[in-house]
Amino acid sequence: MSKPIMAKATAVWLVDNTTISFKQIADFCGLHELEVQGIADGDVAAGVKGFDPITNNQLTQEEIDAAEKDPLHKLKLKFNAAAVGEEKRRGPRYTPLSKRQDRPASILWLVKFHPELSDGQISKLVGTTKPTIQSIRERTHWNISNIQPIDPVALGLCKQSELDAAVQKAAAKKAKEGEVMSDEERRKLVSTEQSLEGEPEPKIPTAISGLETFTLGDAGDDEREDEAVPDADSFFNLPDASDDDEDEDR
Repeated sequence: MSKPIMAKATAVWLVDNTTISFKQIADFCGLHELEVQGIADGDVAAGVKGFDPITNNQLTQEEIDAAEKDPLHKLKLKFNAAAVGEEKRRGPRYTPLSKRQDRPASILWLVKFHPELSDGQISKLVGTTKPTIQSIRERTHWNISNIQPIDPVALGLCKQSELDAAVQKAAAKKAKEGEVMSDEERRKLVSTEQSLEGEPEPKIPTAISGLETFTLGDAGDDEREDEAVPDADSFFNLPDASDDDEDEDR
């Protein structure tokens, strides 16, 4: 349902000049019923001048009369042929001057974390131009070395619901078209059958197995060396003294 322009000021006028219920005014102006009650109590919209919806071609007197007679009657905005299509926004979103300096950071964030988004979608989300997006994608932007990626929702450049809708739309488009793989990625992929039929890869000897081989070899050499070296007791088997005396007598 379309809402009147200057909704809060219109609600102030309706509260001051009609007997329409707070619920009817709240539904018509897009406000909460307690907010309308706060207007009537003077706690909300203090100092706001009422905006006459009849003079400004938003309501008719007959519509107001019908709402005053029937508390269940819902006010309907007067049809204005001049306003048809006014809500349709064309081109990039308008960005306030205070936030325009933040657009490169948000573009870099979208390009980095949501590469599935097209340049047109990014342009609508943050209110920028395609050449700017392309320069950040290709890292040819004049200030690219100083740009840090920041979430556009945190910067207030778009709503989370708008970002989610754009991402879902882009993902659905990708799924419908099918993911296109590069030749390099295709060469890396091997089917299960090819993997099972392939020759087993040679095993690299571990440090433990090498140490085991070295230990066994060393042990064999030690045994051979033990066989070549005479028994130590043979060095201490000296000839008897009687044998020496006999040699002297001779």
